[in-house]
Amino acid sequence: MRNDRRLRRLVVDERTAYLWNFRQKKGPDGVWRDIVTLHRDGDRTRIVFRAGGPGSGRYVSEGDLWFQGCAADGQGEAIILREPGVVRALFDEAARRGPLRSGDRELDGWELFYAVAEAVDLKRAAAATPAAPRGCPPGP
Repeated sequence: MRNDRRLRRLVVDERTAYLWNFRQKKGPDGVWRDIVTLHRDGDRTRIVFRAGGPGSGRYVSEGDLWFQGCAADGQGEAIILREPGVVRALFDEAARRGPLRSGDRELDGWELFYAVAEAVDLKRAAAATPAAPRGCPPGP
């Protein structure tokens, strides 16, 4: 099994890079959390997806290795928090809403969920669409 606690690199631009990792954790309240943590220059931003109660429509993997890193709304939308493209979309949406460099901070991942799910779906659709052929069509 892959070690998801290792730090991976997220390059934002030519001068800015973050390190990130994914973890599952059961809190002292007994509620499971899936957490993406972004690290840069000693600052840490944790994007936390907490499992919801019955009927809340907020599901995380709750320690299950088969669904590790999956956050879902119970209505067909899901994101996999271990995918670099999803982490980049989380970063972009969080940065759009405010600065990330303010010491240690925690964000509610569910507030970002639908914007990230939409962004990831659009990127996947674009990648699955075949490119138009280049140049002139062949002659008769």
